[in-house]
Amino acid sequence: MSTVGHLINGEIRNDADRLQDVYNPATGEVSKQVALASVATVEEAIAAAQAAFPAWRNTPVGKRAAVMFKFKALLEANADKICKLIGEEHGKISHDAAGELQRGIENVEYACGIAELLKGEHSRNVGPGIDSWSEFQALGVVAGITPFNFPAMVPLWMYPMAIACGNCFILKPSERDPSSALFVAELLQEAGLPPGVMSVVNGDKVAVDVLLEHQDIKAVSFVGSTPIAEYIYTTATANGKRCQALGGAKNHAIVMPDADMENAVNQLLGAAFGSSGERCMALSVAVAVGDEAADALIAKMSEGMKPLKVGPADDSSNDFGAVITKQHMDKVVGFIDSAEKDGAKVVVDGRGVKVAGYENGYFVGATLIDHVTANMESYQQEIFGPVLQVLRVDTMQEAMDLINAHEYGNGTCIFTRDGEAARYFSDNILVGMVGINVPLPVPVSYHSFGGWKRSLFGDLHAYGPDAARFYTKRKTITQRWPSSGVREGVSFSFPS
Repeated sequence: MSTVGHLINGEIRNDADRLQDVYNPATGEVSKQVALASVATVEEAIAAAQAAFPAWRNTPVGKRAAVMFKFKALLEANADKICKLIGEEHGKISHDAAGELQRGIENVEYACGIAELLKGEHSRNVGPGIDSWSEFQALGVVAGITPFNFPAMVPLWMYPMAIACGNCFILKPSERDPSSALFVAELLQEAGLPPGVMSVVNGDKVAVDVLLEHQDIKAVSFVGSTPIAEYIYTTATANGKRCQALGGAKNHAIVMPDADMENAVNQLLGAAFGSSGERCMALSVAVAVGDEAADALIAKMSEGMKPLKVGPADDSSNDFGAVITKQHMDKVVGFIDSAEKDGAKVVVDGRGVKVAGYENGYFVGATLIDHVTANMESYQQEIFGPVLQVLRVDTMQEAMDLINAHEYGNGTCIFTRDGEAARYFSDNILVGMVGINVPLPVPVSYHSFGGWKRSLFGDLHAYGPDAARFYTKRKTITQRWPSSGVREGVSFSFPS
């Protein structure tokens, strides 16, 4: 059985004190094993990065960008292999994996323009013969800890910009689906990145805690659940590190009475059930304003869900695949059970679905639940599965109050034809990413991604312009060359 190892100082390493099984979610079978890094292994990666940093920091920015251009071309040339690795370990259907990878490539494309992003400001003659300017300098060795649900894209949110800014980077991907992240990192080496600048250490909490506590790690970026995000943020900052930690979500869509219901339903089908709902931007709650809108939504959603296909990743005719583990499958089913017990109505039931030839796979069918209320556990928690819950309210303000009261504030949207309502919604909703008739308002690569409230710990969002600031520190230089022969007296006043 093959083993997924580490990438340290430009070499693949398979050494490990411990091994963990990696499963194919569609079959429920072990497909390979992943090496879990020891403290010593992580420290070796950090030492290699620290040694590589001075030369990489001083590499001209144009040469750093040239590596990113080559990397982008290699990602495109190897897209099919990357998507296959994602499908085998995550369960994501090939067309969905291709979309994930494309969004990651767009972030590499943005990093290709790093020279423009690192230009500082310059002011001549701020005083007699005095010039002042700012520079954006690399931090040093930085780290990223990434989740299972986007094993290629989320790492590409982080290290292309971090490395282009002149840092060295250590990636700790999810141990549940590690192969695509490791293969993509190998492509970056092939693009000409010097050894040590990029390392991948596979592991669990042992590896994570080394990255959070080691004095040579200057910044940590994380994407995952809110409890872990909070732990990452508090531990990293307590150890003097810069940190951005993106957490969980409970994304609501308000469906107004005037909405184009056909369009809203089509958008909700993909946003709720795509990638088996294992997206931090998945729309898991529809808040219908008025019973007429709610009844129409339920009727059309029920009809639209009938042809949805769940199955293995390599069949592109499937709409979505298995969830990541048996434990997670049981958790999702448990939330459906809980909603039903609490008095909600399961309109379309995805529990107990079986796929021919894949009877041991971790499949949950598309599920629609009506008459959910805000006090139900299934509403309060992030389900992270192919489940859409419907809440009924009387007014748009009541719907907004529901959203604003929730602890998460990642993404939201409104379906309406009313420009005034849309403007009021976008101005007053307490959520970081807002869509108007757009169900998954994920920013493009030249904007930045991040939520509000307990969906984000830290001040700067992921990728885009914020990444250039997160992975650099500003230095302001004020310079004066006195004229020859001029001697000035001592002054004890504050300079002005």
